[in-house]
Amino acid sequence: MSESKGKEEVIELSGVVTEEVRGAFRVKLDDMDHIVLCRLAGKMRKFRIRVVPGDRVAVEVSPYDMSRGRITYRER
Repeated sequence: MSESKGKEEVIELSGVVTEEVRGAFRVKLDDMDHIVLCRLAGKMRKFRIRVVPGDRVAVEVSPYDMSRGRITYRER
């Protein structure tokens, strides 16, 4: 049985997309003046959910590298 990353190992934050950078997005987090470079999560790519600058998004960030993350949800 293989061990996989559990959900308890990520930090969920929210923010606003500021710009698109070659398939990734820069997201300015709400709580702090911190900008994270994020890619789209697999389900968002699978269902072709579009993200554009100005969208509010939910981001998962690893506690080991706070400069990169994954966009998991786009608010309407």
